This record gives sequence, C-alpha cells and structure tokens, in this order.
Amino acid sequence: MEPKPTRDLRTVPISQLTLDRENPRLLGSVRGATDEAIIGALYRTAELEELFESVSANGYLDMEPLIVVRNDNRTMTVLEGNRRLATLRLLTDPDLATRISRQENIRINVPSVPAPLSSTLNQVSVCEVQNRDEARAFIGFKHINGPAKWNAYAKAQFAANWYRAIRPARGPEALREVARSIGDRHATIKRMVFAVYVLQQAQMTDTFAVDDRYTTKFNFSHLYTALSRSQYMQFLGFESSWSSYDPTPNSVPADKLDRLRDVLVWIYGSGPDDIPPVVRVQNPDIKRLGEVLANTEAVHVLRLSRDLDHAHAATEPAATRFAASLLRARTNLREVSNALRGYGGDDRALLDVSEDIKETATSIYAHMKRKFDERSSS
Repeated sequence: MEPKPTRDLRTVPISQLTLDRENPRLLGSVRGATDEAIIGALYRTAELEELFESVSANGYLDMEPLIVVRNDNRTMTVLEGNRRLATLRLLTDPDLATRISRQENIRINVPSVPAPLSSTLNQVSVCEVQNRDEARAFIGFKHINGPAKWNAYAKAQFAANWYRAIRPARGPEALREVARSIGDRHATIKRMVFAVYVLQQAQMTDTFAVDDRYTTKFNFSHLYTALSRSQYMQFLGFESSWSSYDPTPNSVPADKLDRLRDVLVWIYGSGPDDIPPVVRVQNPDIKRLGEVLANTEAVHVLRLSRDLDHAHAATEPAATRFAASLLRARTNLREVSNALRGYGGDDRALLDVSEDIKETATSIYAHMKRKFDERSSS
C-alpha cells in the first residue's frame, strides 16, 4: 500500500514556498544553487512544458498537495512538488523566465494564462511534515516504483541521502530498510548508492565533475553497471566486487583517484578537454572497457589512442589476433578476386597497391613457413 504523510492539509501562497536544493533530480553543481539555476535545470530535465500546457489550458488543478517542511515562521521547503512550484513561479513572474534564459543560456517560452484562470496560480495545497524522514517513504514510493518515476540518478541520489541519514541508527540494516521502503531489490539499491558515493568523491576531490561530461545526457546506469564488474573495482583499488562492501563515502583509495578520473572520462568524456567518451552504448561497451582495465597493455593502448576497439583488441592473445587477422585478410582478398573484372587496366595506383599486397603476403608466408619448419624439426 502506498505510504502517506500524516500531517494536516492547508492552503498557502506560493510566495511562502522555496525550492528544494537537495532535490534528487538535480545534477552536480546545480544542487544548492540559486532558484534561477534550479528552475533552469528542472526546465531542461523535468519536462515543464507539459505542465505549462496543462496549467495554461485548465488553470492549476490542486488535486495533490505539495509535501513541505517548515524552515521558519515564513517559509517552507517543498520536498515533493518542485516541478509544480517551478511551473507556477514561471507563470506568475513574467521576468523570471528572462532572467533564467540570460543566466542559464536556455530559452524558456512561458505561455500566457487566461485571466479567469490566473487566480488559481497563487495558492496551493500543502501537507506539512516534521522533517525529511517523515516524507521519505511516500516520496520514494511515488518516484521509484510508483506513477511518477525518477530517472536512475535521481533515484540513486534519493536512496543515498536516505541511507546516509539512517545508517548511524540502523547500522548494517539501513540499506535493507531503504530498499524495502521504496520497493526495490537490496542489491540494486546498494550498487546505485555505491556509484553515487563514487561520483561525490570524484566531485569533492576535483577528480571529475558530472557537469563536465562531454554530452548533455547523463547515463548514470553506465557507472553503476560498471562498478558491479570486478575489473573496475580491482582497477580502482578494491580487492573484490562492490557486493563485498557497505557503501561509504570516499571509498576509492587516494592513490587511485587518477584511475577514477580515467574511468569516468572513458565513460562520460570531458567537455572542457573536448574528449568524447569511448563508451558509446552500455552493452557491450561497459563489458569491453572492463576487459581492457584488466589488461595492462590494453590500458596503455587506450590511454594513447582513446579508441576502445583498438584497446580491446590488445586484450586478446597475440596468436588469437594473428589468426583472426589472417582469416579476415583471406576473406577480403577473395572478395577482391571476385570483383576483379571491375579493373579495366587504366589505374596504375591500384596496380601498385596490388604489388604491395603481393610483397606483404610473400613476406608473411616466408616468416610463417620458417617458424613452421623450425617447430617441425625440433
């Protein structure tokens, strides 16, 4: 059954409400930032346009209360309903969109609300709770396994904040309690919280910032999937996989932070350095990158080339690579032979290429024949 906050409902002016600077939807440096930055981030990621359309056509439909916690006698922070509050702020403050567009370098088109409906925008129903703990089960259910699901990173941030808050009192059972309360598997929540802590350590040590990723999209699942593989854990200085550890802040050893930066740049790229990620899709690239990390030669190739295909080829034994290359060469040459009628004798450059192939093939055969004879006679 869906949990519900237990406090009484009432209606308050939106001027008394503030946005949550710990909102799990917010990425990187936006957390704790100004209202303009927060609304700009929500506009980019939380599809406020859908709410614009609904409110401008129907007015604000006050069907579900915002969950709030009191700051002082004058203001309350919205723990649940930040998208709705951001929408109402934009619709009731004509200058706000202009300020955000200028400061955040985005264009926000705010529709007009017909006069008969504008009176619905100034006050909203709220349900006040004593603290964040009282609201967590309700918010977690709604946004993790309920009707308004968050993305993976917001879900992980929420779980990590909850786990951090109750671990001193609950000890080893804290993570199980979080997973049980929000209706997810313990192992899934554990690896997601672990990945959040790794990202936070990277941010705090100036190793890597989420805001500096190469592309706008942030595929958080790439990281927590990677950290579930033993090759990544060993590369980052752990003796075994994440499942052997309780998530703790600053868990990557200080002498492995340079490796942590490498991993995060390989997964997410670097905008400031104009470096695209080598991971293009989660499957199979996360697996292939892990296999590279387990091979010293392959890691060296990846650092020099920034090419996952080349680096992964180095993980194969030399004999395997040679056999595969030789078979591919034979296939390609047979294709050339089948298309030979396409050569009309008028291109000297192609004849020179053919001569080079002949000389290379002769050299390869002579080397292989010598090795074969030496082994046969020993």
